[in-house]
This record gives sequence, structure tokens and C-alpha cells, in this order.
Amino acid sequence: MQLSIVPALALLLHAQLGSSFILSCYFTNWAQYRPPPTIFMPDDIDPCLCTHLLYAFATIKNNQLATYEWNDVELYSQFNALKNQNGNLKTLLSVGGWNFGSTGFSQMVLSSANRQTFINSVISFLREYEFDGLDIDWEYPANRGGSSQDKQYYSVFLEEMRAAFENEAKQSNKARLLMSAAVSAGKDTIDSAYQIPKLGQSLDMINVMSYDFHGSWDPMTGECSPLFKGPEDQGGFIYFNVDYAMNYWKSQGAPAEKLIVGFPTYGNTFTLRSAANHGVGAPIAGAGTPGKYTQEPGELAYFEICGFLKDGATEVWNQAQDVPYAYKGNQWVGYDNIKSFQIKVDWLKKSNFGGAMVWTLDMDDYMGTFCNQGKYPLINVLKKGLNLEQTSCTAPATKLPPIAGVSTTQSSSGGGSSGGSSSGGGSGTSGMDSGFCAGKANGMYPNPEDKNQFYNCSSGKTYFEHCAAGLVFDSSCSCCNWA
Repeated sequence: MQLSIVPALALLLHAQLGSSFILSCYFTNWAQYRPPPTIFMPDDIDPCLCTHLLYAFATIKNNQLATYEWNDVELYSQFNALKNQNGNLKTLLSVGGWNFGSTGFSQMVLSSANRQTFINSVISFLREYEFDGLDIDWEYPANRGGSSQDKQYYSVFLEEMRAAFENEAKQSNKARLLMSAAVSAGKDTIDSAYQIPKLGQSLDMINVMSYDFHGSWDPMTGECSPLFKGPEDQGGFIYFNVDYAMNYWKSQGAPAEKLIVGFPTYGNTFTLRSAANHGVGAPIAGAGTPGKYTQEPGELAYFEICGFLKDGATEVWNQAQDVPYAYKGNQWVGYDNIKSFQIKVDWLKKSNFGGAMVWTLDMDDYMGTFCNQGKYPLINVLKKGLNLEQTSCTAPATKLPPIAGVSTTQSSSGGGSSGGSSSGGGSGTSGMDSGFCAGKANGMYPNPEDKNQFYNCSSGKTYFEHCAAGLVFDSSCSCCNWA
């Protein structure tokens, strides 16, 4: 009898989620602060591209789900309005993220009262803003300042939330809210953070962050998301690859059909110690130069990597790990391209995993102008490879009603109206001068009142921007840098 249950569950899950394979794609609410022309807003999303869209990030305040950016509610409206163009599209709100850390989650799950407060807030929040589910990005239970009890309490929290979602669906006569979680791909973290069989029972999707296996925190160059172990991988590094991580999750009790493989649309960059030594495993001096548009030390978006290659970088196919890397001078980047995405999606299907998760939409060449490979070249490889091209993408019979209190007028990306609004309470742009750029040349200027903030001037228009937590605006490179 047990042998027949698993296929039945797989069929039920796929029927509920509306696709034989899942293609989940993250939207980030800070991509709106990029320099023109790469400002990315919900209107830039192709509603027919992915089966599930995940909005990153919401936060937790007083054990309740809360907005983060000043204009999140307006962006929620634009984001969920994409379902008016694709009736099969599902949207989830992602809470947490790397910068949020672990302690806020750890406090929330610690008591029954706190968990219930959060779960109640989640249900009302998701229904009010027209999301179809919650994605939990806790990085990571029992780590980064969390409690050793997190591992157990996380499972209890998920069980309680699943039960609450099922009960609410019966009472409201609406489809049950979906549950997904972004989880670690590192063996040591997996072992310390998760009771995997219990997660597999509660969650609809387990989004494995199978990237960032190597970065400038290492002493040497390494691929961001290698499919297999390479000859340079020794000791604990033998576990740092997609194949091992995904199969380890499965071997520990996660249902294969719920395991979603993470695909990065960016690469991790390094500054080589010697330009003459530029292979995988070469010694490094630190993070690579920040990208012109994404401005993150040690990282380049795929569309920026295309620029790096056009600027004379040498691309090398890493045959052992089925991913490329590129170098020029003392700069080195390990990443994925169209070829490696195709190899990985073929491997994913043969391994019977549930689909692909993309971090992020806004780091693919969404305009199609940087790489000359069409719009969303990487994600389209996944869409085609997962046989999703024939999936229906038509308007639903009944459109979603407007979110109460949100104007249906589309706003500009950033702009002068953003200063002073604070519904998100933490974006770090309140109090900035909406007229700052009048008469100024195009470019980025520091905010003398706050090192984390800066102005982006384009044709006299003022765009308010801020760096990620822990970074400050550096005028010498017009980028966000470590303090």
C-alpha cells in the first residue's frame, strides 16, 4: 500500500500546483533602486514565464508578517495583477532573507503564542494583498544567532501553519494557501537546521538554494553553482555541488517531487592574487569588482557577465563541473550560462525532482539588450527544458479585484514621490530630498546625512536608493561597498 501512496501524492501535488514541473522565480523589491536603465519593477516580469512568482522580501515585526520597503503595498498590487494576464500563475510572499538573519524567526517559533500570532497575521496579510502562499526564507534555523531548539520548533511551526492554512481554506471556501521554504544546500547546515521528513510533510515546495557554493569568503576561486564535484574539491568541499546537495536532501527523506533545484542568474566574482594563475582553485585577494548596475561586491548579474565577456574576458568551459568561468586581468567569475542551464535541467528531469527555482528574475537579461540572446535567456532555457512552453497563459475568467487603498495608476520606478513614505518602515530612503537632482549631471551622489543612502540622478529626475544592509555608498566607485 505504501508504494502506491508516493506517486499518488506526487500527482495530487502537481494537479494542485497546476504543472507537471514547477518554475519558481524570485522578484526582489530592491531592484527598483538600480541605476537606469536596469531599474526592475513588477511590470518588467513576463507573466507567462514562470509557474510561480515569489516576492522577496517581507519581514517580521512583533511576531507578525510586515512590509519592508516603503512602497511594498503598491508593488504587491502590480505583482499580483500579473495573474490577470495568466490565470494559472501563482504568487507567494517570501519572508526573511540573508540580511534578516535567524534571530527574528527563532524568537517567533519559540512559543505557541508567538507562532499563533504570526500564523494569524500571515493568513490575513496574504488574503488582503492577494498572494497565493508564503515562502519562508529562514537562513538558517539553529545557525547565525539562532537557538539550538530551532530545528525542532521550525518543524512544529510548519505543522501548525499547514493545519491553519487547511482550516482557513475550508472556512473561506478558497484554495489553500501554499507553503514553500528556501533551504540550505550545505551539508553541515542541513544536518543542524532541519528535520527533513517533517519539512517534507508540511511544505508544498522545498526550494534548495543550490548556489553560492563558492565565493570571496573562500581563499580560492570556485564555481557558484557547479553541478558536480571538481578535482580541486577536497575535504568538506566535496559536498559543495548541486548533485550532492539535491540527492542528500532526497536521501534524508524529502520527497523528490517537492524538491526544487536552485538556479542562479548571477556569478560570484574574485580578485585574483596573480593574473597569471586563473584556473579553478587559484588563490584570491578578495571579492571581485562590483557590477556597474547591481553594485554588489563579489557578484555580477548575468547581464553584467555578458558585458564582461564583450569587454575581452576569456570564457572557459569547466568540463568537470559542467559550468563555465571567465577571467580578464585579475578579475574572475564563476557562473552559469545557457549551456550549463540546459545540462542542469536535463539532469533535473532524469533525477525526478519537482522543478527549478530561479534567483533572480532581475539578474537575467530581462531586457534582452546586454547579451543579444533574447529576453530572459537563462530562464527561458528552463521554461523550454521543463516542457512549460505549451502551458496555457490566458487571462482568468474573473479578474482580481483591486487591493483596497492602492491606486491603480502606475508609478514611476523610484522618483521624487518616494521620500518620506514609510509603510515598509526600514527601506532607508525616508527623509531624502525629492528635488536633489534638479540641475545636476546624470550620476550617483551620496546622501551626506546617511552613508547607506544615495541619490541616482537621470535627466534631472531624482531616484532614491540605498545599499544592502551592512554596505555604504562609495563615491570612488559609485557603488555599494563594505563599510
